[in-house]
Amino acid sequence: MTKRIGNKDIAQHRGKDEKKRLRAFNLAMEAEKKAIAAAKYRNEVKGRPALAAQA
Repeated sequence: MTKRIGNKDIAQHRGKDEKKRLRAFNLAMEAEKKAIAAAKYRNEVKGRPALAAQA
């Protein structure tokens, strides 16, 4: 749940520029996570457990 200032959530106090920046940051972080996960499993054979030697 979001923090509150009086009766309003903090998100309600954010300006348009800040909201835009946060959205861009969140999308970039999510894209980075997806790229790391894709690279991690890129050469794995489906259904076969990962080799212990790779860890």
